[in-house]
Amino acid sequence: MSRIGKLPITIPSGVKVAVADATVTVEGPKGKLVQDFMPNVTITVEGAQVIVNRKDDSKSSRSYHGLYRQLVQNMITGVSTGFTRALLINGVGYRAEVKGNILYLNLGFSNQIEFMINEDVTIVCEGQNKVIVSGIDKQKVGQACAEIRSLRPPEPYKGKGIKYEDEVIRRKIGKSGVK
Repeated sequence: MSRIGKLPITIPSGVKVAVADATVTVEGPKGKLVQDFMPNVTITVEGAQVIVNRKDDSKSSRSYHGLYRQLVQNMITGVSTGFTRALLINGVGYRAEVKGNILYLNLGFSNQIEFMINEDVTIVCEGQNKVIVSGIDKQKVGQACAEIRSLRPPEPYKGKGIKYEDEVIRRKIGKSGVK
């Protein structure tokens, strides 16, 4: 039995979960999310809990069991509280700015980078060196952060670039430190 899959999911007040055919719909104060699921698992709503069970013990059913339980948990968390990720920009002259639905980034290249903000996520700049990405869908928030970070990943010598707030960069000593 999957240790994650067998745990019931509690539904907070103000959140509605509906299961129809092969889709789960979660509606809450922040929005609405829909997820399809495979026929290897069954998702049922019992009172204030969502229970995910698998139909058999095949390898694919066991893997989908924990996956769909966590996806439904993330949907419930997203529509009730939402997800946020923070990015830090480090470097001389590196800065970020939001105008409308475009994130403008100066990252040491000759031209300014324009990152189009998806309508599913919101991006806010705190100062010039901190970018906060938030939304109700954990997958889209993570994808937006990964795309922004990939524009200038942090380098190990001076730490210049874009990194996650909780990320630790392993620093290297330069050629002058190896004497």
